[in-house]
Amino acid sequence: MNLASDLHSREKPTVIKGFRDFILRGNVIDLAVAVIIGAAFSNITKSLVEDIITPLLGATIGQPDFRNVVFHIGVTPIRYGSFITAVINFLIIAFVIYFFLVLPVQKLLARIKGPEAVANKTCPECLSEIPAAATRCKFCGQPVQSLSTT
Repeated sequence: MNLASDLHSREKPTVIKGFRDFILRGNVIDLAVAVIIGAAFSNITKSLVEDIITPLLGATIGQPDFRNVVFHIGVTPIRYGSFITAVINFLIIAFVIYFFLVLPVQKLLARIKGPEAVANKTCPECLSEIPAAATRCKFCGQPVQSLSTT
């Protein structure tokens, strides 16, 4: 009985310490912040697409809503129009995120880092894009000739 209580008292601090170390790890906190920011940004993106871009598209090419497009197999309705609408909405959201977020941030970072940070070259072995100063490909491991930056 003494052995069982001793074993139990040793496991509890280890489990709690392990949980504490897991929660306080930087990447868990970063992930939690990313999820919260992503959810908030999702509302902004959704509003931009639903309230501005989709009505503009509707005014120019007609309402891009195919939810009522259905075909029947027997008596079962197959609503493939909802799927088409979801794909179109996804493409619009991806377009908005790329052109209004990704591209401007890439240009801003390139301006901040300067032209030498953007210089890349192609690995002759696997044709992957690698930094110009690299002497070995990070994808295939082959030695490559370094491009001089001076």
